[in-house]
Amino acid sequence: MIRELESQGVVSKTHSPFNSPIWPVRKSDGEWRLTVDYRALNKVTPPLSAAVPDMLELQYELESKVAKWYATINIANAFFSIPLAAECRPPFAFTWRGVQYTWNRLPQGWKHSPTICHRLIQTALEKREKIIQILLEAGFAIKQSKVKGPAREIQFLGVKWQDGQRRIPIEVINKITAMFPPTSKKETQAFLGAIGFWRMHIPEYSQIVSPLYLVTHKKNDFHWGPEQQQTSAQIKQEIAHAVALGPVRMGPEVKNVLYSVAGKVKWCNGLLKTILKALGGGTFKNWEIKLAKATWLVDAQGLSPNLSP
Repeated sequence: MIRELESQGVVSKTHSPFNSPIWPVRKSDGEWRLTVDYRALNKVTPPLSAAVPDMLELQYELESKVAKWYATINIANAFFSIPLAAECRPPFAFTWRGVQYTWNRLPQGWKHSPTICHRLIQTALEKREKIIQILLEAGFAIKQSKVKGPAREIQFLGVKWQDGQRRIPIEVINKITAMFPPTSKKETQAFLGAIGFWRMHIPEYSQIVSPLYLVTHKKNDFHWGPEQQQTSAQIKQEIAHAVALGPVRMGPEVKNVLYSVAGKVKWCNGLLKTILKALGGGTFKNWEIKLAKATWLVDAQGLSPNLSP
């Protein structure tokens, strides 16, 4: 792997007073990615204004657009497309089999690599409309096998997008439903991590999984009892039959569902529009957070008569 990178000019032999340990990572296709443990370097690296997009914001933006067709473009080895100035290379040195190397291109593992890469791509995309041609002209290589679409459904950010809605991919559902009962706190935390990403698809998620969180507390001994087993089975069923999520649509023929914290479900027309107007503007994410705090707008019988808490 290092020889291949050296032949491509991505790394080169060096003599540097700096050195960090290598940390190879196996990719999903079984191949290895050479990364370096730059935690010590990251600690002393001056801060840089982050420009990496928030994944949740991107998902909300996709949900807000009712699209029938999608396409994604995967940039092959994006970091390696960005050259490092010679004077910046010594701090990124690492050693393999007694030989010291450093990166000639932007390395993976350094905390500012994603920000620098994203900024350069954004600059390239702002210039013209022909995305692939622009990226090629900017020096980025496009992996044709990973260019997906246009298609009616596509997977992006780990989420399946279809008909303007986000859905849980079938392979994720299969993986979660096939998971064995945890035998330790660590395995329980891993299970919660796997299902937690999809919590927006599960009404009353926090209440359902609360018995699982109990066994992860430091003060508690691990005990996987009948309550935890029942909860595990229930949440797997919820994941397997999770609803798709899409943007809020208005109109006399549209019925929206609002789940209150108490678990009451109300069918209503124009309710969310009324709530948003009462809470003020903001992004989809911001008003969703506000909406979670606004349960006083709905009581056991329906809408409250006014919009004051």
